[in-house]
Amino acid sequence: MSGSPNRLPRPRSVLHWIAFGAGAGLAPRAPGTAGTAVAILIYAVLATQPITLYLLAVAFIAATGVWVCGRTARELGVHDHPGIVLDEIAGFLVTMTALPFDWPWIAAGFVAFRILDVAKPWPVSLADRRVGGGLGIMLDDLLAGALAGAALHAARYVLGG
Repeated sequence: MSGSPNRLPRPRSVLHWIAFGAGAGLAPRAPGTAGTAVAILIYAVLATQPITLYLLAVAFIAATGVWVCGRTARELGVHDHPGIVLDEIAGFLVTMTALPFDWPWIAAGFVAFRILDVAKPWPVSLADRRVGGGLGIMLDDLLAGALAGAALHAARYVLGG
């Protein structure tokens, strides 16, 4: 079953709800932005953990996200359904790796990640075009997150923080 942009299928299982970021992906406008907002809540919990645990959690979300997003897309019949936002959640968490848990950094991470996720500069665009399935759904956001994180770490270095 393939859905048109105006009549996309809705999540039908717990797995779909996970891929939809607990419903954030159902936002009528900018579901990726809504998913990134949910990621801030997850980041708030993970940021209090040691970096090793943070990295393990992000790796777990990214790895299981490949399967969850791929299966959800197949079952809904829409590759990279706009409501699938687990990839945005993982991408934002990659962005915020080893940055201070401080609202200016969180806001900067949010903006930087959303810009790079939407603009899809190289290599994000390459992954978006050439990698399919669940890996393709996740990979472009993980790369956007890595680029955003690198930019923020460079800014932090320049600012002396």
